[in-house]
Amino acid sequence: MSTTAQELDLTALRHWFERHAPEIEGPVTAELLHGGRSNLTFRIDGPAGSWVLRRPPLGGLTPSAHDMGREFRVVRALWGTDVPVARAVALCEDPDVLGVPFSVVEHVAGTVVRSRADLERLPRAGAEACAYALVDAMASLHAVPYDEIGLGRFGRPEGYLGRQVSRWRDQWDRVATRELPDLMRLHGLLAQRLPTESAAAIVHGDVRVDNAILDPDDPSRVRALVDWEMATLGDPLADLALHLVYRDEAFEPVLGGSAASVSDRFPAPAALAERYARASERDLGPLDFYLGLGYFKIAVIAEGIHARYADGLTVGDGFETVGSAVPRLAAAGLAALTGRTP
Repeated sequence: MSTTAQELDLTALRHWFERHAPEIEGPVTAELLHGGRSNLTFRIDGPAGSWVLRRPPLGGLTPSAHDMGREFRVVRALWGTDVPVARAVALCEDPDVLGVPFSVVEHVAGTVVRSRADLERLPRAGAEACAYALVDAMASLHAVPYDEIGLGRFGRPEGYLGRQVSRWRDQWDRVATRELPDLMRLHGLLAQRLPTESAAAIVHGDVRVDNAILDPDDPSRVRALVDWEMATLGDPLADLALHLVYRDEAFEPVLGGSAASVSDRFPAPAALAERYARASERDLGPLDFYLGLGYFKIAVIAEGIHARYADGLTVGDGFETVGSAVPRLAAAGLAALTGRTP
């Protein structure tokens, strides 16, 4: 039986679409889309068009993780702003349909740059234009007046950084497959050096190149930012710093050993930070804490993916390398926070 058939009951989906998403009419097919390391993402095709369905992963669910309702809410609210998103279509929170909640958005045609091979297809100028366009889209997101689009209660900006440090430590305790002293030291230093938030904004929580759909004819144009499962109201510099962390080769095993974001065809982290500072008109100041937090967060996420892989709960390929990234990310986080070479 195919992965799609195992994870999606197309008959149940069709009946649900008839009642709650009538634009998705007729028989539909489903295809698991490549690339996701958390929520499962399927392309739904029918006589009237194409859509994307997202549902939580198999196993490993934790409180507040993989919240389909939050993801759907922020995408729906951002539609019509300067932030490129897919049009939200429907949300199902009834587990009787597929066994888990799921959301549906309109499919956005375009190019997704996941691997170094994908990036090699772009000229160097196109790769740089793509990188800067993604930073500009992030700055546009952080400039959205969230109260005005109905997201005033989408999160609590005050205390965001402290909650992030605590949340990812709690998540580590849930998913850890081993002891990792560097990660514990990194957590301790983050807790000791906690700053006051720099500002309040909608944060995506996972801005990287493979979470963007690009115009196939113009890589400097982002058609949609996707994968909003970690979005909330928080400190915009945390978004920026995590984006810079994705430039580190330590991240590459998380995406199967060929992550486009680490390629030297993209601008250096300092150039990306400078572009963000100009686009956002923010004074960045020292980013040491934010970078350390970014490494801590992605190390814990990678461990969770590795744990699901070890338990046979991942769908697709490219998961066997993820676990090797975790110690490297923890060491890089300590180096970023302390200024020492890892």
